[in-house]
Amino acid sequence: MSVGVTENLGAAENLGVTGGVERTTLLVAAARAIETHRPDALVRDHYAEHFVRAAPGTAHWPVRPHDVPDGEADPLWGRLGRYFALRTRAFDDQLLRAVQLGARQVVLLGAGLDARAFRLDWPGDCTLYEVDRPEVFAFKQRVLDGLGTRTGEHRTARRVTVEADLRADWAGALTAAGFRPEHPTAWLADGLLLHLPGTAERELFAVVDRFSARGSNLAYEAGLGPDSAVVRDRPVHTATRERTGIDLPALLDAAPRPDTPADLTARGWSTTVHTPFEFTRHYGRGPLPEPDDALAANRWVFAVRP
Repeated sequence: MSVGVTENLGAAENLGVTGGVERTTLLVAAARAIETHRPDALVRDHYAEHFVRAAPGTAHWPVRPHDVPDGEADPLWGRLGRYFALRTRAFDDQLLRAVQLGARQVVLLGAGLDARAFRLDWPGDCTLYEVDRPEVFAFKQRVLDGLGTRTGEHRTARRVTVEADLRADWAGALTAAGFRPEHPTAWLADGLLLHLPGTAERELFAVVDRFSARGSNLAYEAGLGPDSAVVRDRPVHTATRERTGIDLPALLDAAPRPDTPADLTARGWSTTVHTPFEFTRHYGRGPLPEPDDALAANRWVFAVRP
């Protein structure tokens, strides 16, 4: 951990977005900020850099391409950053397709600091439910308020924040916020499951299954298991540890991962599993495979309840 990160941890803890998994939301926000200003951007998120700058522990992180001298050759802000941008684009497109097919409820599980409610075009009768911990929403709201962002509605869609810990009983909070299980829903767990114990992952999807009417869609990122010692020492991980203080492999649950795609299929979902590199080829931009790849164990799963 760098000296700057260590000095600022105490102050940033008051913002509810430091330590462990929470700091990774700022890491992804910085990646989206850099991507936003690329001429060939996969995604544009003009809110991202403001979140990064507002947290004392990350105010010095790069948010523009010219802040990264080595460009895409940089293992952290280049390769890993482009991975986060690619994931964001793929999941954005999945959500918008689900809405085009008739879903009018969107549930963002572990919404973090993404600004999908504001940066994407939604139908006027669509409601977005963001589920996350109250500390995350407090920080997010403070930044949005400072930007003068209208947070209740944007582009005529409605945004509803649901304060809940996804390792506990979040279903009651979601329905209390107005969610209707009998209506088709587009669900997203973006960068969440890699940090949950296997039991919590199973319980989360049991709720999603119970609350999903026919025509619902689900997209999420999953991991095949803990990285090997060789992979943990790859530049993507070492650069992230040295420059941000985030040890990504240490945040992953060490127990074997559940086969959630098989569980969903058994529950009647139509499920497809993809590598990130398939989307690199699809969009023409993004990371390509390399030996002992730190990204190779990640899978992006898309499911539909017919």
